[in-house]
Amino acid sequence: MFAATPTPVQPNPLGGESYRLTLPNTANAPRLARDFLTSLLHLSRHPGLVDDARLCVTELVTNAHRHTRTHLIRVHVTVNRKRVTVAVTDDGGPAGTTFTPASRPDQERESGRGLVLVESLALAWGTGTGGERHPERTVVWFTLGRPEVTT
Repeated sequence: MFAATPTPVQPNPLGGESYRLTLPNTANAPRLARDFLTSLLHLSRHPGLVDDARLCVTELVTNAHRHTRTHLIRVHVTVNRKRVTVAVTDDGGPAGTTFTPASRPDQERESGRGLVLVESLALAWGTGTGGERHPERTVVWFTLGRPEVTT
């Protein structure tokens, strides 16, 4: 049986807390990631972000499940007083896989609109790699929270 326990990791420089969840690449991964993130946001007093966070994390984990050959999907959540940042990492996919909302999908299609949705809900989002240690890994992240007020 698989048990998901939020484990705090090194605090981030903004004074928040970080948590990680590693999931097997199964059809249950999106639901487990949603439940994990929902619990964290309620505990960290961000209930207003729950619905958007659930949609976004579901999209990213579902993409990793459906479009990559990864064995593990990693969800890293950083929470502070104002914001939550979620990064979903996989071990890479088929050559040519891209993660951009550049082409606006047809509204009649049942798939392909997820990253456009993430882009519309998030304060910021992006993609990257696992860095020097894991260049083959793909990281897709988003940040939710209150926008900074500029004067």
